[in-house]
Amino acid sequence: MSKAAADAVYDALVNNYGNPSSLHSKGLEAQHYVDAARRAAADSIGVNEREIFFTSGGTEANNTAVIGAALSRKRQGKRIVTTAVEHSSVIEACKYLESLGFEVVYLPVNSYGAVEISDLKEAVTQDTILVSVMYVNNETGTVQPVDKIARVIKRSGANALFHIDAVQAYGKLMFKNSRLGADMITFTAHKIHGPKGVGALYIKNGVRITPRLYGGMQQHKIRPGTEPAPAIAGFGAAIREIDYTNIDNIRSLNGYLRKQLEDIDGIVINSPENALEYILNFSVIGIRSETMLHYLAEKGIYVSSGSACAKGQPSYVLMAMGLSKDIADSAVRVSFSKHNTTADIDELIKALKDGINSLARKDSK
Repeated sequence: MSKAAADAVYDALVNNYGNPSSLHSKGLEAQHYVDAARRAAADSIGVNEREIFFTSGGTEANNTAVIGAALSRKRQGKRIVTTAVEHSSVIEACKYLESLGFEVVYLPVNSYGAVEISDLKEAVTQDTILVSVMYVNNETGTVQPVDKIARVIKRSGANALFHIDAVQAYGKLMFKNSRLGADMITFTAHKIHGPKGVGALYIKNGVRITPRLYGGMQQHKIRPGTEPAPAIAGFGAAIREIDYTNIDNIRSLNGYLRKQLEDIDGIVINSPENALEYILNFSVIGIRSETMLHYLAEKGIYVSSGSACAKGQPSYVLMAMGLSKDIADSAVRVSFSKHNTTADIDELIKALKDGINSLARKDSK
């Protein structure tokens, strides 16, 4: 977390600690944090602040968007279109809807992890009520053509809502919803150096969804419950620190790591060349992801095997791209930030080489 975000959290916890729903002065002080963060979030994607709803994170926002939209439109149709490589919070929400009688089409992806527009055109029929596609894949960095997808939906004549999971894109790719054409957008704080446990959902004015929670009057009853003002304050501070000029540095680091990895026997790079530069996915063939991750962690290097929500399971994203189970079982995901340096990459490469030699010897015994 950035210092500005941490300071904002601390200040809201210790000094302006009121309930933002309360009418006394302490409550109004806390509400100021919520209002300021909502304005910052809205401005960052070019929407109205009344269209921003704070959640506990990306999972809740995705569930609210997907399930809430489907339930509100079930009389208009039962068909939902998504992809085989969505985050588990969308995939599992869709499976839940299938249990309620909805029809879900999971679009395949090509070897780069991207949806083919021709498949989308075929899938979006007149009874389609929702299309949900992530902007940037959280495991490979593949960028989906969401603006083209929006145009396909519009031209299809289907009365379908378009939801974009932009968790991995937000703060890294500069975008405004006037270009994307989404009805709902998910984003979250911890991907931009804000606190964990707080996210946001943009819902276009006029779009009606069925709430997932019931209770108070907060946030127009879409997401009732006492707003976590400290977390939201940290989110707002992180939003105000977003710096898109850092992409050149990240691109340089990504290229440097790619070149180093290509020189190591037994390593296969899984992220496509045109993936978002903040993510690089590769496999160390023959060594399970979990084994390598623990080895690297002992060296003070913290990477992932894919989505942090997968808890060590083989990547269904890589499998959907047509990669073998051996590659999926040995995948490593590196995520870059503005704090990383070439020295960090040098340490990673050295540890990878040591790990390959050491772990391979253990397996051969």
